[in-house]
Amino acid sequence: MNKILVSVILALVLVLGINRIADVIYSVEKPEKSAYQVASVTDESSSSTETNSESVDVDKDIMVLFASVNLSDGEKTFKKCAACHSIAKGGKNKIGPALYNVLNRQAGSLSDYKYSKGMIAYAKKWTPQEMDGFLENPKGWVKGTKMSYAGLKNPKERAAVILYMNNNSDNPLSLK
Repeated sequence: MNKILVSVILALVLVLGINRIADVIYSVEKPEKSAYQVASVTDESSSSTETNSESVDVDKDIMVLFASVNLSDGEKTFKKCAACHSIAKGGKNKIGPALYNVLNRQAGSLSDYKYSKGMIAYAKKWTPQEMDGFLENPKGWVKGTKMSYAGLKNPKERAAVILYMNNNSDNPLSLK
């Protein structure tokens, strides 16, 4: 028993001793200033309040972005949507509802499409600002929507698609 105890203590002393010797031999002094500066650090609580305050600015920003996009950009970007939505006048519903005349229409209001409970409860009019928020993050904007698309993260792509959807309407809104 004594031999085992002495062996364990000797092993611990040896490991700790080698560690201390290695620290002395290979010591590295930390620089006063970090070589890579982090621009800003935020925690979740402050970022969520910033997001809420930024949403007011997004309303203005989307209207400004319409000046920098065109219909052909919107048509190209809409190809991502075309797998599930029709944009043609008289177009049929696919996996998602037909989007002709979608702007200024109440969400969840097409009678020949079965909307999710979340979309029916949402029931707001599709303004450019509402559509922008929805296209950026559908599940985050309308809780309970069955739209499985992750969203368009690029604001210019969203503006181009909204401009294209607005153009595919009987009464286009004045966006530019």
